[in-house]
Amino acid sequence: MASDPNAFVLAGTAITTPPLLPEMSLYLATEVTPLWEATEVALERHGVPPPYWAFCWAGGQALARHLIDHPEIVRGRRVLDFAAGCGVCAIASALAGAKAVDAAEIDSFALAAIALNTTLNKVAVTALDGDVIGTLDRCWDVVLAGDVCYERPMADRVIPWLRALAGRGTKVLLADPGRAYLPKSGLSALATYEVPVSRDLEDRDIRSTTVYALLP
Repeated sequence: MASDPNAFVLAGTAITTPPLLPEMSLYLATEVTPLWEATEVALERHGVPPPYWAFCWAGGQALARHLIDHPEIVRGRRVLDFAAGCGVCAIASALAGAKAVDAAEIDSFALAAIALNTTLNKVAVTALDGDVIGTLDRCWDVVLAGDVCYERPMADRVIPWLRALAGRGTKVLLADPGRAYLPKSGLSALATYEVPVSRDLEDRDIRSTTVYALLP
């Protein structure tokens, strides 16, 4: 089944409503689905990378909530959801009236999840397969990054690229629940959300998550 990402996503998840987002439903891993208890070793044995796409992380939820509450940020604009995971921010952008929405991912299982989730929510999103950092420029008006500062190598690659986009006039929104590699400067806080999370994924029950505008 791992050779068919679409079938894998359907078999390993359940349709769920994220705590902060009653407006949408997503295919996610839950306590009653096989993916919840699957170990990384077991997944690797079947050629499946860590299923980050199977969870609606605090950063994505907070950023999606912010877009739905403030649709003027994306309404009529071209939007990129970078490292889109399950596609929650892309879906929120489409629901908020974006002109066009791209969702970029390097994981074929994430791309399958994005396709299933956009269909489930009856919105149009274009999936971009591959690493878009410095390689693709579709002249986005808004770029979204939810929870991307969890590892130094990732942050060291992503933040300079996002700052360069901001420098040319793109609105870059970054949502972070207190990860270690969040930049210490060049951020303008827009709003903070208290996001319920699972103890199986985080070290607490609630993640205070801030949505920032990333400055050049």
